[in-house]
Amino acid sequence: MKKLLGLLGIAVLGGALTLGGYKMFFNDTVIIERTVPEKMQTVQTNYNPTFTRNSTAIAAAAIDFTLAAEKSLNAVVHVKNTAIRTQKNPFAELFYGNGSGTRKFEQVGTGSGVIISSDGYIITNNHVIDSANEIEITLNNKKKYKAELIGTDKENDIALLKIETEIDLPYVPFADSDTIKVGEWVLAVGNPYNLTSTVTAGIVSAKGRDLEGNTAIDSFIQTDAAVNPGNSGGALVNTRGELVGINTAISSKTGSFVGYSFAVPSNIAKKIVDDLLEYGAVQEAVIGIRFSPVDNDKIVGVKIVGVEEGQGAANAGLQKEDVIVKVNNVKITKFSELRGQLTAKRPGDFVNITVEREGKLVTKSVKLSKKVKRFISKTFNWELKDLSKNELKKNDINNGVKIINTGERESKDSLKNFIITKINDKEIETADEAVKILENVAQSRYSIVIEMINTDGEKERLRFR
Repeated sequence: MKKLLGLLGIAVLGGALTLGGYKMFFNDTVIIERTVPEKMQTVQTNYNPTFTRNSTAIAAAAIDFTLAAEKSLNAVVHVKNTAIRTQKNPFAELFYGNGSGTRKFEQVGTGSGVIISSDGYIITNNHVIDSANEIEITLNNKKKYKAELIGTDKENDIALLKIETEIDLPYVPFADSDTIKVGEWVLAVGNPYNLTSTVTAGIVSAKGRDLEGNTAIDSFIQTDAAVNPGNSGGALVNTRGELVGINTAISSKTGSFVGYSFAVPSNIAKKIVDDLLEYGAVQEAVIGIRFSPVDNDKIVGVKIVGVEEGQGAANAGLQKEDVIVKVNNVKITKFSELRGQLTAKRPGDFVNITVEREGKLVTKSVKLSKKVKRFISKTFNWELKDLSKNELKKNDINNGVKIINTGERESKDSLKNFIITKINDKEIETADEAVKILENVAQSRYSIVIEMINTDGEKERLRFR
């Protein structure tokens, strides 16, 4: 896969608001130029009419797609994102005074969304509505509604909206994306180039597709159904008209479809929606292992190079050198497939993990843990985490944060697993606080004195210049 994506030269275009056109509040004209890259890139497919190229069409096969189209067309909506932008003219500021060079304008982006309940909940991509001051939904019958933003998950590029209506709306039911097979027919439904109610057909060409670190999502469904700017947030449905994915990105040299499109699997999207509705934020689950990308390039499965103390994998008896080959009944051949399965689960859920150990298959029931938020000091190249109550008690301290990664090979002089208790005589309570202090002091070029507890439980006082 690395070889393939290396040839494609994939790169991600952030999650920036698409310029779907703008209207000035002043008479001055603002010209926004964009350079079109020559190499293949991953393009989020919200619509930008200033960035259009020729598109490739996919020929329909001799099977009947009408049922799936009828079920999904009226449940896929047009999403309009309006944001108010401010632009300053430094020359006007210089000659005419503060505030004289400030101009405001509307910036508009468009995309698609999918109605997932009769009472008006709509799922789309986060990048379609990112930074919006106002979100407008247009149904297939041309009726327009203002939408409320319920919640977002930037990492998985999913957003949940809500519109209020007096009638029950048509919606697309979720399918189990784990059961969809490579080679199965699918339809992409959306609003490419503001052409509403557009359906294209293709097959699932790969599952568990990652884009080599260019996006946090590394478990895409890859299809060859034609997806173009404006399709972002639209539906990928099976031949029964059930939702198997949310169309999100394409690989392209031009910004238009040239053969590859990617969708967030419906199991991940549904779990995110459920979390946003129940908790207001996404609940991330982990099994508590470490793995090496280099080692895993050479095997089928996910090789464990370490287990985290006190987490699900260690508690269930998984070991270093085990190779994960299955989660529940889903075959695992690479880390992106494992992460895709975990993304669709919550902390506290149990999963059956099957590993290959010394030539034998062993299955363990693993309780998923909540992902611990970690913080990185770029100056020191340290990854820090907050200490749990048990860790504080174990070390007989009231405050501190742990260094869990130093970005270097472990040695006798490594600071990995040291606990920082004070920085320049200030007691440290959280990893977030520690990172901010480290970065601020480092930028001031003053020396830093850090009080730590080493792995033997001894106190150390280190000075860094």
